[in-house]
Amino acid sequence: MDVLIHLFVALHIIGIAALLGGFLTQMKALGQGLARFVPAMLHGALTMLITGAVLVGLNQADDQPVNNIKIGVKLALLVVILGLVYVKRDEETVEKPLFGLVGLLTTANIFIAVLWT
Repeated sequence: MDVLIHLFVALHIIGIAALLGGFLTQMKALGQGLARFVPAMLHGALTMLITGAVLVGLNQADDQPVNNIKIGVKLALLVVILGLVYVKRDEETVEKPLFGLVGLLTTANIFIAVLWT
């Protein structure tokens, strides 16, 4: 079971890398007001959602403790990120505050995962 959990943790990290990487690649365009949500951001957020749900299930099946409040907060942030990216994915440009909010929520999600024990 540990190997399976580690596999899904790795996939979860790949998802966050795609989401944050897609955000960071648009930083120059953001300065020019031309930033947009790239497909990598949507795919990364979806990967995080699916692998996160699987990880919760695997940990509970393995009788490992799961901090449900932490998972709930992370899920809420991810649902907001996913909603914004999904709704605005076809637009040529995204408003700076909205694009910045996705980056902020993504970063907050990372810090919650790492620092909340």
